[in-house]
Amino acid sequence: MSIIVQKFGGSSVANAERIQRVAKRVGETAAAGNQVVVIVSAMGDTTDDLIALARQLTQNPSRREMDMLLATGEQQSIALLAMALNEMGYAAISLTGPQAGYHTDGIFAKAKILEIAGERVKQELDNGNIVVVAGFQGIDAIGDINTLGRGGSDTSAVAMAVALKADVCEIFTDVDGVYTADPRVVKKAWKMPQVSYDEMLEMAAMGALVLQPRSVEIAKQYGIKLHVRSSFNYSEGTIVLEEVTMNENIEKEYVVIGVAHDMNVLKVNIFDVPDQPGIASKIFSALAKEKVNVDMIVQAGKQSEYQEISFTTGRDDQDKVKKVLDGLGLINYNLDGTVAKISIVGAGMITNPGVAAKMFRILADKGCNIEMISTSEIKVSCIVAQEYVKDAAVALHTAFGLDAE
Repeated sequence: MSIIVQKFGGSSVANAERIQRVAKRVGETAAAGNQVVVIVSAMGDTTDDLIALARQLTQNPSRREMDMLLATGEQQSIALLAMALNEMGYAAISLTGPQAGYHTDGIFAKAKILEIAGERVKQELDNGNIVVVAGFQGIDAIGDINTLGRGGSDTSAVAMAVALKADVCEIFTDVDGVYTADPRVVKKAWKMPQVSYDEMLEMAAMGALVLQPRSVEIAKQYGIKLHVRSSFNYSEGTIVLEEVTMNENIEKEYVVIGVAHDMNVLKVNIFDVPDQPGIASKIFSALAKEKVNVDMIVQAGKQSEYQEISFTTGRDDQDKVKKVLDGLGLINYNLDGTVAKISIVGAGMITNPGVAAKMFRILADKGCNIEMISTSEIKVSCIVAQEYVKDAAVALHTAFGLDAE
């Protein structure tokens, strides 16, 4: 008997009809002789609606109360899905994140999972139940609810798969799998049958929204097989695993396997930074304390006794960045939300020189000025003006031979 963890996002459970469709699919998996745990997100736009409702009352709600509020979205979904399963004749029970044993670190809005005490879930499985669990949430040491941040239900699902030693973690979404680029932007993008953990991690971190980066990190660390697939059809999706095997759908080795873009970018330029030992540590330690995730960092060469530091983060951290910089007395700065990140990813870069140069040339041909650059062994990322990023994604996809025939 296999243990299967399935995760369904908000679009998959957006209304009663879709919840019934999910219940049918989950029930079929259980009827095939599997033990099934289902991780569910809030319905449709529920989280955004709850945030908007809070903003009608205050522009500065406490993080604790926001977590208390937002956690209710997933609780609606799990109860409704359990009802639908029971109505179809399947034994099912819903559990909140705390009831399922998710213990978190006490950081509101961006909590990390410390452990899953999965005894309750295991007992319910042994009792013959399908267990429907609220994603995105856990409980800290003093009993407060913590949410896991954007995409947290993916992380909840993979962590549960680790705790149960599941055979596979299926991530159901509104797309068929992992594509070589966003198919809404790049019409000739195609679904990859397999992708490695490392490549998927880079693509997720660079803006491919199909999987949350933290979930891929956990899957890689514990060797959990991921299957990204659509909740709207029964097609095979994309398998994420340690090592990709060649098959009939991959007829050649690709130097670049994907193009990703991210519009949720805030570029921060700090001017007149004193050229002193430890100043960068002071700035970025303060940002880390506020849980601001910094991506690219560039320090301009010394011109006098002052220097310039630029970095990127997500736009949702803008208020935190301002708070930190003002608190440090660094008042000469600007925040630029008109930029985006364009990236190419592929393990083949390691053994193929000139990939970055080719990317820069393609961007230049599109009249695209590069503001910042970041590289690793398997990716190159550039910060550019938002207006260019979609055309750049199409051009890069074509230039690196990724267009579907």
